[in-house]
Amino acid sequence: QVQLLESGGGLVQAGGSLRLSCAASGRTFGNYFMGWFRQAPGKEREFVAAITRSAAMTYYADSVKGRFTISRDNAKNTVYLQMNSLKPEDTAVYYCAATTAPFRLTATSAYDYWGQGTQVTVSS
Repeated sequence: QVQLLESGGGLVQAGGSLRLSCAASGRTFGNYFMGWFRQAPGKEREFVAAITRSAAMTYYADSVKGRFTISRDNAKNTVYLQMNSLKPEDTAVYYCAATTAPFRLTATSAYDYWGQGTQVTVSS
């Protein structure tokens, strides 16, 4: 089992940057595929980015490709989401998630563990 704790959210102007962090408990962080999702008010939770266990592969939603970068540091049990060129439509609660299954990493249903979320607000 793993517990996830996000941090780094906040209020930023359009065009600005934020870096989200997700710290995981436990000694087996390297066994998990990690993902970032977001949920805006009144909308369903949607995929943002995912990374494989060794960071060899990364995946992005089309809406963030070229602006966001997912990375991980297995020695620090942490996954990151660097967000650049932020837009008002990026405003949402951002969640990190973990799974041991290497399938359908863009789907919320693929993940077993979720953090509590961190709010990102982008003003125009």
